[in-house]
Amino acid sequence: MILVIEFVDSIPSTQEFVCEGVRAEAIKPPFMIVANEQTKGIGSRNNEWQGFRGNLFFSFCVDKSFLPNDLHEASISIYFSMIMREFLASQGSEIWIKWPNDFYIEDKKIGGTITSKISENYICGMGLNLVGAPKNAGILDIQISQNEAVWGFCELLEKKILWKQIFSKFRLDFQKSKKFITHIDGQEISLQDAEICDDGAILVNEKKVYSLR
Repeated sequence: MILVIEFVDSIPSTQEFVCEGVRAEAIKPPFMIVANEQTKGIGSRNNEWQGFRGNLFFSFCVDKSFLPNDLHEASISIYFSMIMREFLASQGSEIWIKWPNDFYIEDKKIGGTITSKISENYICGMGLNLVGAPKNAGILDIQISQNEAVWGFCELLEKKILWKQIFSKFRLDFQKSKKFITHIDGQEISLQDAEICDDGAILVNEKKVYSLR
């Protein structure tokens, strides 16, 4: 099964475009849209994602048939993030994933992933700073074009790598997350004493927390 990919110059939000298309049944999986510029991007916790022209902005929709059988639905954002991480690492990047789905170079955020579910379809949006970043954020540490990143990600996604394989590498990244905080139910929570579970959830303050967002 091959993704249908549409490239556009500018769009308010790739994620809203795909979500609206899926709801209206005008878009059917597997489908992806890639933009050179995004003017009203969506970040985590419904924040606006500030992007620079030439950075990477894309969203795609797939159904369960596109995913490995051992993938826990609530950890799908981690899975998609790790697929991109694995491709970029193969190109020489030191990129890592801060729980649950933020891209980091050292201690600087350079992008993130957001995932929604509509009916039986998963809609994932991804942003990555390739050429520019706002204050306090970072830029990818290797030179790569939007097209190279998109096609590399798609080729790896289509291999349906098992969650077990992906998680073994994410577990190592999670150790770097422990010096950060995350937001749970509107509160800032330290990850210092959190434990990672095999399904990608964390145990923090005796509560199991999943990452779907």
